Amino acid sequence: MQIVRDYDYVDQADRGASVAIGNFDGVHLGHQSVIDIARTQARALGAPLGVLTFEPHPREYFAPRTAPFRLMGREARANRLQKLGVEKLYELNFNAAMAALSPHDFARNVIAHGLGLRHVVVGADFCFGKGRAGDARDLERFGRDMGFGVTIAELLEGRKGQVSSTAIRTALTEGRPRDAAAMLGHWHRIEGLVEGGEQRGRELGYPTANMSIQGLHPPRFGVYAVLVDVLDGPHAGHYHGAASLGVRPMFNGEVPNLETFLFDFSGDLYGSELSVALIDYLRPEETFDSLDAFIAQMDADCAKARDILKSL
Repeated sequence: MQIVRDYDYVDQADRGASVAIGNFDGVHLGHQSVIDIARTQARALGAPLGVLTFEPHPREYFAPRTAPFRLMGREARANRLQKLGVEKLYELNFNAAMAALSPHDFARNVIAHGLGLRHVVVGADFCFGKGRAGDARDLERFGRDMGFGVTIAELLEGRKGQVSSTAIRTALTEGRPRDAAAMLGHWHRIEGLVEGGEQRGRELGYPTANMSIQGLHPPRFGVYAVLVDVLDGPHAGHYHGAASLGVRPMFNGEVPNLETFLFDFSGDLYGSELSVALIDYLRPEETFDSLDAFIAQMDADCAKARDILKSL
């Protein structure tokens, strides 16, 4: 998958795609339906399939002090889009110049002239341009004038209402990862590098791979049954495990992180990239009267997680 970050400097080979436009946080089923429409148009036109998105997320740009809300970082989003067969990822810099473009200028400068797109697909609630002044119908009109096709996709309804990143965040906040997965169309995953920790897990017989969740929407703190993909290095592969997400109250922690214990694994994962899928919420974070009680609970957590994961 080719990644393009500046619409002013685009190779000829990266122009002329059929693209889905949006932020694609989570790449949920609604996003996938928009991408599928763009895929159909790409095949009809003999064009590459693309996605046009922004980094940072416009919400982060306009409200940098807002609480973390993203379901996935840029690398995780790119990984997911590549799995869906996206060939061109136009991950454009969202900066003051981009934010100042009027709807007309965005359509002309970015879509028509900059990227030379042949067809674009947007959701029915799509807004764009300075002050979000343009909507999907405006884009349709600009497309007729500027020579690119436009399809407006209806919003996707799930079993429990509209599929949205907001609804997925709510499910994760409430400790319902399977409900989140039903809207995502895949397990919710936290991806990142394994960082050095305080080695407490190793001392207790439960060595963990520690990962930051900085910048991400925090799911409900507690213990989860997880599936783990080690994405690189000598231990690359798929594993089952149990993970603690939160601040480690037993050890007076303050900064939330994800600590994952891989079942039946031995090796060094420092510096490796992991993708940890939350499958089931087992229990909230707790403090215990003794380390023996804590270890007994971890034994029970892992036994329960093994039982859940063997049925997948």
